[in-house]
Amino acid sequence: MRYAIEVRGLVKSFGEVRALDGIDLGAAPGTVLGLLGPNGAGKTTAVRVLSTLTVPDGGTARVLGLDVVSQASQVRERLSLTGQYAGLDAALTGEQNLVLIARLLGASRSQAKARANELIERFDLAHAATRAVTGYSGGMRRRLDLAASIVRRPEVLVLDEPTTGLDPKSRGGLWEVVRELVAEGTTVLLTTQYLEEADQLADTVAVIDSGKVIASGSPSQLKQTVGGLVLRLEPARAEALPQLRDLADWAVGASARIEDGVLFVPVAHAGEAGAVMARVVQAGVDLAAFALEEPTLDEVFLTLTGHRTGADDTTAKAKSEVPA
Repeated sequence: MRYAIEVRGLVKSFGEVRALDGIDLGAAPGTVLGLLGPNGAGKTTAVRVLSTLTVPDGGTARVLGLDVVSQASQVRERLSLTGQYAGLDAALTGEQNLVLIARLLGASRSQAKARANELIERFDLAHAATRAVTGYSGGMRRRLDLAASIVRRPEVLVLDEPTTGLDPKSRGGLWEVVRELVAEGTTVLLTTQYLEEADQLADTVAVIDSGKVIASGSPSQLKQTVGGLVLRLEPARAEALPQLRDLADWAVGASARIEDGVLFVPVAHAGEAGAVMARVVQAGVDLAAFALEEPTLDEVFLTLTGHRTGADDTTAKAKSEVPA
């Protein structure tokens, strides 16, 4: 297979901390590769290597067949990066920011103006085009930042947690823009802590933990690793949760877990879910809600790592994702 992004045995350490421990990645042209993992997993370090901002200690990384170390300048001409924080001049207007970037990339004044106007319309920023960026909301800044990253229409776009801190509406708007770019042929590398984001956008997901790829595949393939279905039971009274778990174990021997007042019971099929529900009814436990669902990427990540992607691990992040 021909890859737009190809990583083999990539290693990077910061002192005694190994941020990347021999990872392999691959993204076909015109697809989205999602890097999924908690703070400190090594996602940003991988992004920095692929973006030519950090030199790896070992292994190889290629973008569109170009080595990110020996052919770094050529990689930069064909790749664009949107980091976790908006790289904009807050004193300039949205339009001025885009015109400035276009001019720096060699466009004439008229070309820069035309491209800026095109992107302002595309990212629904016309109403704020002449306002200083300092007055933009978080969602508007992220849209403008993404617009700035595609002024030159990159063949490969790297998005490092682009929707962190955004409200659901703003996040959904950015998802639509990413889908449009991919439909036009852009290859996207997306790092995220949002399970739903990876599920919605990624053709392939690589789950990273402690600098290693611990699983990879399409979202549906990863969900199959968990197997079966998940029965969600929310009791009317929180104190009934331990009893519910005992009933589930009794019915199907499931390793149920309690989280946020809800019992999650993995079951092989609907028949096992019915057996659990029959025990619950017989025991007279009142339920506020219940549902039988397919596994989510959240279930996959929890099964693989024992913790969630949003785990508070600022110490690990500070150590393993230190800029070189």
